[in-house]
Amino acid sequence: MSRVRASHILLMYAGSARSSATRSKEQALAGIEDLQRQLAAGGDFAALARQHSDCPSAAQGGDLGFFGRGQMVPEFETAAFGMQPGQVSGVIETAFGYHLVTRTA
Repeated sequence: MSRVRASHILLMYAGSARSSATRSKEQALAGIEDLQRQLAAGGDFAALARQHSDCPSAAQGGDLGFFGRGQMVPEFETAAFGMQPGQVSGVIETAFGYHLVTRTA
């Protein structure tokens, strides 16, 4: 498989890459874990992304479109390429903050 499509929710924290967030790293982790619980209870990924994600993709429900290997940071890429469509990752930490990823295609 050369390309996947994924959406994500990103919670940045003070000091993470490209971040303007004021929350602490601990607050970001607690927030992403709460969103993970909401998803596990049947929450709508796109709606939660629009409401909570710090990424500009939030406006599209977290949709990042299609991407190939080498286009995302390694932790994110490993998760996206390692899932089947419809699956949601656990919490992923990158230099940008904490993510939840769902593979959509």
